[in-house]
Amino acid sequence: MSIIREHNVSDRTLVDRVLGGDTNAFRIIMKNTEGLVAQIVYKMVRNPADRKDLAQDVYLKAFQHLSRFQFQAKLSTWIGQIAYNACLGYLEKKKLVLIDSVTDEDENQVLDKLNNVIDPFLSETESSFFKQELSEILKTEIDKLSPVYKTLITLYHTEELSYTEIGEITQLPEGTVKSYLSRARKLLKDNLLRRYKKEAL
Repeated sequence: MSIIREHNVSDRTLVDRVLGGDTNAFRIIMKNTEGLVAQIVYKMVRNPADRKDLAQDVYLKAFQHLSRFQFQAKLSTWIGQIAYNACLGYLEKKKLVLIDSVTDEDENQVLDKLNNVIDPFLSETESSFFKQELSEILKTEIDKLSPVYKTLITLYHTEELSYTEIGEITQLPEGTVKSYLSRARKLLKDNLLRRYKKEAL
């Protein structure tokens, strides 16, 4: 996991300390979750100034509502949910597209002709690939996806979160998370294929 708890302090201990007036404990919470929050905000929001404002707003809301945290999920997951909802609200206010449209052919057919070119990117070893520094071409094509698809791919491959954890953050059913990830991969393959074809001309 890329989210590392400082000194391995439990969620309950940190929350209790914050609620008891220990501001340093909240700094530890921020440090433990800043990677996850950054991944969500940076993948969903393009404007740098808005990203900074949203990240600050996420932690302000987390601090204000910490007493409501019921420990039914990880603290990082709960804060990730706050970040995701904040970004959704921002995007909806801006009336931006949240999810890419996918045709039935994209959804239901396996594009065998892509395998020789794309499988090194998205094969059975894709998880280990995503642990390493992503190539610039893959970063570019991922960034072309809609905010939701881009975020799901990042949470699954970079943050190594489970379908269940992603579902808790996004408040989507686990089946929907799997379906959206599948669609996102197909779109990514299609975009990569188009780029390879263009460069081959």
